Amino acid sequence: MSATRDTRTPILSEDLLRRFHERAPTYDRENRFFAEDFDELRAAGYLKMAVPREFGGLGLSFSDVMRETRRLAYWAPATALGTNMHTYWVGVASTLHGAGDSSCDWILEAAGKGEVFAAGHAEAGNDLPVLLSNTKTERVDGGWRFIGRKSFGSLSPVWTYLGIHGLDTSDPKRPRIVHGFLSRSEKGYTIEPTWDVLGMRATRSDDTILDGAFVPDARVARIVPAGAAGLDLFVLSIFAWALVGFANVYYGLGRRVLDLTVYALRRRTTAGISGGMSHHPEAQHGIAEMAMELEVLEPLIEKTAADWTSGVDHGGQWPAKIMTTKHRTVEGVWRLVDTAMQLSGGFGMFKKNELERLFRDARAGLFHPANPALTHELVAKTTLEIDPDAQPRWG
Repeated sequence: MSATRDTRTPILSEDLLRRFHERAPTYDRENRFFAEDFDELRAAGYLKMAVPREFGGLGLSFSDVMRETRRLAYWAPATALGTNMHTYWVGVASTLHGAGDSSCDWILEAAGKGEVFAAGHAEAGNDLPVLLSNTKTERVDGGWRFIGRKSFGSLSPVWTYLGIHGLDTSDPKRPRIVHGFLSRSEKGYTIEPTWDVLGMRATRSDDTILDGAFVPDARVARIVPAGAAGLDLFVLSIFAWALVGFANVYYGLGRRVLDLTVYALRRRTTAGISGGMSHHPEAQHGIAEMAMELEVLEPLIEKTAADWTSGVDHGGQWPAKIMTTKHRTVEGVWRLVDTAMQLSGGFGMFKKNELERLFRDARAGLFHPANPALTHELVAKTTLEIDPDAQPRWG
């Protein structure tokens, strides 16, 4: 394993984080990409934090990357979420490299030179992202062509490689998932500006239409059986880096919401209570619920990250542990933000109030994979030792 950076030395300065915070409302209001944030993150080395040092990166461990992610999310959650899409691909390659698998070392080399990776996994009508696909792929001379539509493509304005997957049915009895990386310089794709949404607006997660987009063999990372049978280390690492990253983004957001709520309550006066709203018993009850939520979530995300970093062998339980971490964190933060809105006394509804934006940003959490339905299905089947690929899927 590569040497890791001293966790006591944050990548991003306080001044930098506050600049991100100042720009966040403008990005949200104008529904535009966090371009200035992105340029400063790149200059600070943030995009290389998961790249091992021998490839020109900072060599942070999984745990350290997660802490940096939630530190950024505290000030600018949409910026943290968008960059997580790049970080998780680099992290996948780093995990494989640490395990002695050099098949994705080219990703580390490219990221070390400044290339930007993004994720093209989301598809309408596919509730098993990464494991199945509605995108068709077919073998051609020197590589594969992909036909389909990918949604939620964060970093659409800046990616240079888009990680995509598609279904190969050339052998109907043995369908396969082909994972590859589309270069921005290739033809056969169109980015459609569809991103006008409730929250996390600065991510610019537009749709990508694949119309025979070509991926050469050199950039095909894996060809695995469709479904859970294809959960090798590459695919499992996608879940780990992406979903635990999501959890840390929303935890950082939740921590910011608690601090904002405490600050506001200490300054709110009310008729009939000489000490102000902070002395109101129901206000105290709400603050207690918010604080306890975070007290439970932090050990969860820290433990999952520590286990992955240390290579703890959870075997077939890893997908359930990863999904549980993301699901519980996002659900808990959703409750926390709802409580904060109730305690805001109505002022949380105003656009000038930061809480209004964070309330909307928090809504996005449950839409990231794995959604609540899939999480409960796979956690239950793992616990009951039911093959997730067994047919019929239900019954």
